[in-house]
Amino acid sequence: MTAEATAAGPETGVLAIAAAGPRLPGAWRVDWRPVALGLALPLLAALVWEALVQAGFASGRLLPPPSRIAVTLWKLARSGELWPHVGATAARVGAGFALGGATGILSGVAASYFPIFRRLVDPTLQGLRAIPSLAWVPLFLLWLGIFETSKIALIAVGVFFPVYLGVMAAVLGVDRKMVEVGRIYRLSGLDLARRILLPAILPSLVVALRTGLGLGWMFVVAAEYMGASEGIGYLLVDGQQLGKPDQIIAAILVFALLGKAADAMIVRVAAPALRWQDAYQGGR
Repeated sequence: MTAEATAAGPETGVLAIAAAGPRLPGAWRVDWRPVALGLALPLLAALVWEALVQAGFASGRLLPPPSRIAVTLWKLARSGELWPHVGATAARVGAGFALGGATGILSGVAASYFPIFRRLVDPTLQGLRAIPSLAWVPLFLLWLGIFETSKIALIAVGVFFPVYLGVMAAVLGVDRKMVEVGRIYRLSGLDLARRILLPAILPSLVVALRTGLGLGWMFVVAAEYMGASEGIGYLLVDGQQLGKPDQIIAAILVFALLGKAADAMIVRVAAPALRWQDAYQGGR
């Protein structure tokens, strides 16, 4: 790669991709073939289990058939009971993701730019990262009470660590030659970050945010065990206490759908910024 091509960064990549041939218009266009293929396995498993229960080979008492779970979901949605729980959980995850993601990005950048900060802070953060989510619950309840602050703080802890590690590793892994080319062209510190470092770390940043968001959805379950009266986690607890496995599995499915939708949103939002990337697509 020449110095000029390296300095040009994503702009050169975009021009090369445009010259290679036509692209589908719009970054938000959805190719439904991968979606259908991804749904094939869970739908097949659901059909097999439904058939086993209907044929009498399984009781379906502890693991209800999909038809019963669908009826439970429909009743929750039609009565309006489901939507306040969905809104409460989504709001908690959104607030925790924003807080944990922002602090993770800032801490990761600081740790990569300032070696003294990395040597001082990183060992402690690596130790804290190994603490299970449920171990934080009694401490956060004691410090912050049973209200929303403790729940959002717990989710933010889950989001923080993968974002911090991903950003720090991405910045430290930027090719030194790219930075040297930017300095040869006398780029200021801000221009160097905007034109060299940010495009270089953006793919890793997106992966870190997706990982952090996934952990946020996992941590919200522990958070909603902390005395919540609303949320999908509350539906889980309610189903356990009242012996309603269909409600438990319905709540798990709602978690899965919300998590997948949030992850797809990050991918779609980041797609226009990554169009310059001429990456290996797994044999396609």
